[in-house]
Amino acid sequence: MILPKALEAEFWQEFKQFEQERSMSYVTTGERIGYERGKQEGEQSLVLRQVKKRVGELPQEVQERIQSLSLEQLEALGEALLDFTGLEDLLSWLEENPAG
Repeated sequence: MILPKALEAEFWQEFKQFEQERSMSYVTTGERIGYERGKQEGEQSLVLRQVKKRVGELPQEVQERIQSLSLEQLEALGEALLDFTGLEDLLSWLEENPAG
């Protein structure tokens, strides 16, 4: 079957798009781990900046405790800190949510 030129061009364009959507690049374990670490470090940096803006400078021990939190805990802290009024709120949250 021969398609008219316009339909043939449309067919090949849709076929190309279909193939691109179906192809997935292979991600090695090392790449995946690197991506996760980068994501966690970015989240740590963001949450630390937000916490410092909300409660002021942090003692080194408190910064280290925040840096030891899991990605899920960092996300939860990012939400919780919206209600913090001072360092005591942060310390209470860290006591209730120990790194693990």
